[in-house]
Amino acid sequence: MSNPTSPTQPPEVSPCETTTPPVGTTGEPRPSYVKLAMRNMVRKRGTSLKHFFLTTISLLGVLIGLSYLTR
Repeated sequence: MSNPTSPTQPPEVSPCETTTPPVGTTGEPRPSYVKLAMRNMVRKRGTSLKHFFLTTISLLGVLIGLSYLTR
């Protein structure tokens, strides 16, 4: 039952029905994953180096530990 005294409101538009084009159709190609990863590594140099050295030390530790256990 509708209330005749209430003003009429325009129908709501969902976010997917907006007039803006999708990201991929702006004319410029999206950068590749490798390019984004390289840009991120350059911006966050300290974090990338820390993670690289932690990974290297961890891998060496695992390999040395396995070689010690299997000698």
